[in-house]
Amino acid sequence: MSALTRRSFLQGSLVAGVGVAAGLGFPHVLTAQAKSPIKVGVLHSLSGTMAISEVSLRDVVLMAVAEINAKGGVLGRPIQPVVVDPASNWDLFAEKAKQLLLQEKVAAVFGCWTSVSRKSVLPVFENNNGLLFYPVQYEGEECSRNVFYTGATPNQQLIPAAEYLMSKEGGGFKKFYLLGTDYVFPRTANKILRAFLLAKGVPASGIEEEYTPFNHQDYQTIVGKIRRFSAGGNAAVLSTINGDSNVPFYKEFANQGLRSENAPIMAFSVAEDELRGMDTSALVGHLAAWNYFQSVETAQNRKFVQAFKAYAKKSNLPGGDKRVTDDPIEAAYFGVHIWKQAVEKAKSTGVDAVRKAVYGQEFQAPGGKIKMHGSNHHTYKPVLIGEILKDGQFRIVSRTKGLVEPEPWSKYTSADKGCDWIKHQGTYQKKA
Repeated sequence: MSALTRRSFLQGSLVAGVGVAAGLGFPHVLTAQAKSPIKVGVLHSLSGTMAISEVSLRDVVLMAVAEINAKGGVLGRPIQPVVVDPASNWDLFAEKAKQLLLQEKVAAVFGCWTSVSRKSVLPVFENNNGLLFYPVQYEGEECSRNVFYTGATPNQQLIPAAEYLMSKEGGGFKKFYLLGTDYVFPRTANKILRAFLLAKGVPASGIEEEYTPFNHQDYQTIVGKIRRFSAGGNAAVLSTINGDSNVPFYKEFANQGLRSENAPIMAFSVAEDELRGMDTSALVGHLAAWNYFQSVETAQNRKFVQAFKAYAKKSNLPGGDKRVTDDPIEAAYFGVHIWKQAVEKAKSTGVDAVRKAVYGQEFQAPGGKIKMHGSNHHTYKPVLIGEILKDGQFRIVSRTKGLVEPEPWSKYTSADKGCDWIKHQGTYQKKA
């Protein structure tokens, strides 16, 4: 999606509240005869460096809302989405969060991608007792009473990915280049990955670590370093590059003759949606670790993929029925449905009542059943490793047999800490 196309679309359709609802196909639920709507916030970057990833999360949240409204809403009331654009500006995320909670008085917010945006809004939600559903894999080391995390914790993405690369099945790699965007998630993720690799016998000399700013475009020097580091084989890249910087990184990687056969990239923030805007011919064979891929073979997933494409076409969204689904899209989608189930169980939209009702909720998500943890605000999920195909989809090469329990605090860096909102007040010190 070009910046011009995205900008013209956003200017034409992204206004808050009733305007958004009417513009995306369900104005009938907001008639004068209807019960008063329940407002929910949608807090995703629709412009700036993170729009490449976040626009689709806005889209699927609105699709989920439309689905629920078409079946009578929640507690007999329609859901009214209020969409705001924090524009990849971390300070603006906090301002927009305040707007949603204090001015719009939304019952819940679905949003954020980067950990720095989540950290920016966290005090707003905690100080005002708001409720945020956060749909993206992250670095852990957090256990907020006001957030439900529907993406992966480190033990549900980072560690399994490194284990796969070190295994015979994954290539038996012994050297690792940790490359990321310079902010909270990559730095904490690499702290955990480094601790894991050292614990598994990888020498410090076999680990390199480097960071680039958001929107970084020139990867010539860095890829040159990777080429020298990987000379002789046995080296892989663990990438936590976020946003549109992935496009020049992968392009330069191919330009310098590096391929998945001699130096595979294992990405933690590249999925089908990012690959839509990239030349995938040189990416074939590189890897990504997620908890869902569009290629998951279930009847539920086929229905979800078709529904998302149809919704995008019907709503005149850029890309139309050429759109794809991916892990954060799925996590954003089922987050709305988990909130809806919790509201119905609590028979209330009150944050305290809904919070308690979320614990233990299950949902048949597109990729298979997921379950909300009974005390730590995170999600039981499967772990999948995928190999990039020429068409921008993934061939699943590894999958856990069942759901993996989320561990917000990694045993490799914080073995003495746990997270529990039933028996403790969130993060607590484990007994020796």
